[in-house]
Amino acid sequence: KITILEIKSERLKNPSQLANVTQELAALRAVRLGDVDRVTLDKLGAELRRVNAELWDVEDGIRECDARGDFGQSFIDLARAVYRLNDERSRLKKAINLASGSRLVEEKSYSFYHSKGGDHP
Repeated sequence: KITILEIKSERLKNPSQLANVTQELAALRAVRLGDVDRVTLDKLGAELRRVNAELWDVEDGIRECDARGDFGQSFIDLARAVYRLNDERSRLKKAINLASGSRLVEEKSYSFYHSKGGDHP
C-alpha cells in the first residue's frame, strides 16, 4: 500500500486527491513495526515500488492504445505484461507480509500460464 501511495503522490495532479494520498501515506508510515528485518523489508519494498511503477506505466500504455483504437502488437504486449507484473507484485507483497510478521496475508489465485518463450512464474 505504501509503495502505491508513494507513486500516486508523485504522479497525481488533482490537489484534493493528492491531499488524501498524502494523509494516508503519513498515517501508514507512522505505524511502527516491531522486531523486523528492516534491510529485507526495505529491499522488498524497493522491488515492489519498481514493479508498481512499471505496472502503472503499462496500464497507462494500454489506455493510450485503447484511446487510439490501436489493438495491435503493442497493445497485446502491454496486456500480457499486466498479468506478469501482477504475479511479481503478488509474490513481493506476500514476501513483505511474511517478513514483517503480518498475520494478514493476501492470497491470489490465477490460472497457470506458460508463454511460448518459456518464461513463467
